[in-house]
Amino acid sequence: MLTASRPRVFVARLDSRTESTPLARYLLRAYLSGLPSGERYGDTAELILGELFANAVQHSDAPDDRHIEVRFSLVNSRLRIEVHDTGSEHPALHVPTLDDEHGRGLFLVNRLAERWGCTFRPGGIGKFVWAHVAPIPAPALVTV
Repeated sequence: MLTASRPRVFVARLDSRTESTPLARYLLRAYLSGLPSGERYGDTAELILGELFANAVQHSDAPDDRHIEVRFSLVNSRLRIEVHDTGSEHPALHVPTLDDEHGRGLFLVNRLAERWGCTFRPGGIGKFVWAHVAPIPAPALVTV
């Protein structure tokens, strides 16, 4: 007898290129489609992942041939997104001014994620930035 189980942890390694960002978002959508209420994380989770992945590509001091690893998991009804890279610099949050053309990525992550942070990777090579995304409340049922 076949039984359905929800995905636990999804891991993928992608090229450290801006062009890999849409693939990372596609993989997140695929992961969420396997969850019973995955659509409740969708747009917010995709935006957060896109910003974290783009930051890993743009700001990493790692060699260009290194990969960026993405991980998705569901932890106590919170979607955990992780973006791992081999760079040594931790991201710094700042509040952008109206004239800033760049620098809004972490500001958006900070506003949209329930929590986020940055930690050194096990083994001491690089870091990973993580974010917890709360589900959007389910729409109320209307009874007539």
